Amino acid sequence: MSQPAWSTSPESSQVVRCQGMVFVPGGTFRMGSDRHYPEEAPVHRVRLDGFWMDKAPVTNLQFAAFVEATGHVTFAEVAPDPEDYPGVLPHMIYPGSLVFRSPLGSVEINDWSQWWVYLRGADWRHPSGPESTIFNLMDHPVVHVSFADARAYANWAGKELPSEAEFEYAARGGLDGADYAWGDELTPGERHLANTWQGHFPHENLAEDGYERTSPVTAFPANAYGLHDLIGNVWEWTDDWYSPRHQAEAQKPCCIPQNPRGGREATSYDPAQPEIRIPRKVLKGGSHLCAPSYCRRYRPAARHPQAVDTSASHVGFRCVMRES
Repeated sequence: MSQPAWSTSPESSQVVRCQGMVFVPGGTFRMGSDRHYPEEAPVHRVRLDGFWMDKAPVTNLQFAAFVEATGHVTFAEVAPDPEDYPGVLPHMIYPGSLVFRSPLGSVEINDWSQWWVYLRGADWRHPSGPESTIFNLMDHPVVHVSFADARAYANWAGKELPSEAEFEYAARGGLDGADYAWGDELTPGERHLANTWQGHFPHENLAEDGYERTSPVTAFPANAYGLHDLIGNVWEWTDDWYSPRHQAEAQKPCCIPQNPRGGREATSYDPAQPEIRIPRKVLKGGSHLCAPSYCRRYRPAARHPQAVDTSASHVGFRCVMRES
């Protein structure tokens, strides 16, 4: 792997790369949930080695340093290849990304096209569209990054993307089996502990937590491991292929999965779009668009499939370093 641009010697690289990271001690935990969405089941035990994790999602400032050092061009800044999208209309072939646009009034909640727009000119530098900037958002998480963009950054930094199990274990902060990263109540004492949606999604955002869209990555309290934003703010890429359910654990304690790495690429494709063969990875953590009335995925067990070629205004990432 390439060394980060700020390393001055091989001896210093390990210390430098661990700056801004938190060590998560290894252990065994119950992964998944049997109480919420079907893709989170079944609950099963997993054993993990210890690892280092970025204390917060990668910010616009950090991503800008990567782009300046490498000249990286993100997926959203390149026009799609029509051969990858059978049936696509020619006028839709342009660089862009998915941007959330709140409708003016109540809409059918099962029609996501009422609030998502594939917007020309939307990218990491222009999170809300071509006229927007990140000038006052440098401490917010970078968004509009595809899986390849996230992995390129991780490789440059001498790190990796987390597995789904690592992300969930870290998000739980030692609270094994709790619904939320801080316990079993969404807003204990009516206090908001993550950037989520309040109000009637998708047309009414009360912003009771102080933010309508993304927030600075340390705006909300860290969990017991010292990690921020593992719940809410932005969904985050993991390195695992998506599967519609977890595999049940082995019956013998000796056979609890050790450092599992998710499903297979061949089974990650979207069955609702068999003509489009774009594999999907697991997103974790939920985002500022998750609402009790629509998407209760502001929980460690929550998971979501995302095509590797897709970027959006509520998807970012963070990195890990493994000891072995």
